Amino acid sequence: MQSVALPRAAQPSVRMPMHLASQRTQYVGLRCPACTANLTSMAYHTLGQAHEPIECRACSAVVSQEGGVWMALPKERHHYFQRFIQDYETVRKAEGRGSDDPEFYLDLPYHDRTKRNSGQWAIRARTYKYIEQKIVPSRSLTGSQSLTILDLGAGNGWLSYRLAVSGHRPIAVDLQTNSFDGLGAAVHYERALPMLFPRFQAEIDQLPFSNGQFDVAIFNASFHYSENYDDTMKEVIRCLRPGGIVVIADTPSYSVELQGQRMIEERRAFFQDRFGFASDSLASCEFLTRERLKTLGERHGVKWTTHKVWYGLQWACRPLVAKVRRRREPSQFRIYTAQVKTI
Repeated sequence: MQSVALPRAAQPSVRMPMHLASQRTQYVGLRCPACTANLTSMAYHTLGQAHEPIECRACSAVVSQEGGVWMALPKERHHYFQRFIQDYETVRKAEGRGSDDPEFYLDLPYHDRTKRNSGQWAIRARTYKYIEQKIVPSRSLTGSQSLTILDLGAGNGWLSYRLAVSGHRPIAVDLQTNSFDGLGAAVHYERALPMLFPRFQAEIDQLPFSNGQFDVAIFNASFHYSENYDDTMKEVIRCLRPGGIVVIADTPSYSVELQGQRMIEERRAFFQDRFGFASDSLASCEFLTRERLKTLGERHGVKWTTHKVWYGLQWACRPLVAKVRRRREPSQFRIYTAQVKTI
């Protein structure tokens, strides 16, 4: 699939509330990932720089930096995720996700210099273009002030990089910290930005941030890694301001539960055959359906908007091809947005 630039929309289809667009958050409040007590409040630009460890006065847990990444994953949780982190890193290396060329990272998502995953990056590029134009418009397009944005499942930080270039204040969150496909790889963006965005190793169900301070939270091809969608939604809503927006992007969607379950079975068999493990170290939810999304909205008091992105004719024909060949329903990628209730 080739990446094709999309025309700029005259008006964004999702508008930030005026009180969000006018606010300029200079500080980010941190809370202890172990006991959830408030830690400190730091200026955004300071949060992305080298800093001494921060000790929690309530439980004595320490949040420190390694390679510029804030390590906000308690020891017991790091142990819990260790197998997943190792398996995921093995798979990503085998798939050729990183590069020794710094320009590889600066070109993402619009061009894959390795040509190993060009089709997937073409999808990411179209998704990002839609988000940029219709969901999180940049200052240059709207004249609004920058937004504080959580990039959840940030990987090597390409989305945070693009958001920073657009004038926003992203914070990248992921479990992976390696230097080829994890948060450590974000150092390649330093020469292209006035300052590098903050990076946190943390889990999406226990974010190290104080309540109600983010304008947008984007699940960057990551929501399906959640082990409990309810817990994940509750946590991200906690971190958002009233009127803030949740964005779920590039999570596999199916019409019914059965099709998603068939995908999981096929995927685990494939991974077992290729890598020697089934990639099931986490009990991830793996996919969305209309029913799952509806239930999630009802439980958390939000209404979802579905955005359909054009990924090209070949992608659009996949369901028909699968039906003709009597294969299971292929996954669909859509963008889902929901606005947290205003006060």
